[in-house]
Amino acid sequence: MSFTDWRIDRIEHVLPKEFYNLVDKNSNHIGKTFPVTLANSDSLKKAEDFLEVSHNKEKNKEGFYFYARDIQTNNLIGYLCVKTIDYRISKCELGYFVDEDYQGKGITSKMVVDALEFCFNELKMNKVFICTSEINLASQRIALKHNFKQEGILRDEFRNGDGELQDTFYFGLLKSEYNNNER
Repeated sequence: MSFTDWRIDRIEHVLPKEFYNLVDKNSNHIGKTFPVTLANSDSLKKAEDFLEVSHNKEKNKEGFYFYARDIQTNNLIGYLCVKTIDYRISKCELGYFVDEDYQGKGITSKMVVDALEFCFNELKMNKVFICTSEINLASQRIALKHNFKQEGILRDEFRNGDGELQDTFYFGLLKSEYNNNER
């Protein structure tokens, strides 16, 4: 699969059934690292409500949502949200996952590249951060690949899908670092 085999859609082009199917299909894959998204989308009705809340957040500029779609099947294969937006400090967080069957194909990286461009150039953020559970090594690799700096470890900061507390690894990327990498 190459970059031309999938595209990014915005929330207005996503149906609740599609999002539910993505979450349901990947429930074991994301259960420990995306327990809130999983709990809020574990039925078609909850997925519909989740998308409605997300749509309202986007209208109010409290969050922004991007979805990767396989062009061949038209199925959703990934999700990225810009959240925890603090306009006073000019920072926001990225959260993302890709369908387990599509991992390792560069989709997450491309979604992160697009999201960084959106955050720094459209939202005018000074900092983008990624918080990942200690077990989510793939997300940690994505952060480091895109020149985020590990800024710390927050102890017992995240409750995983099994209800256990885990450390959170905090990565940040400043606009000045992003601009230097773009040259």
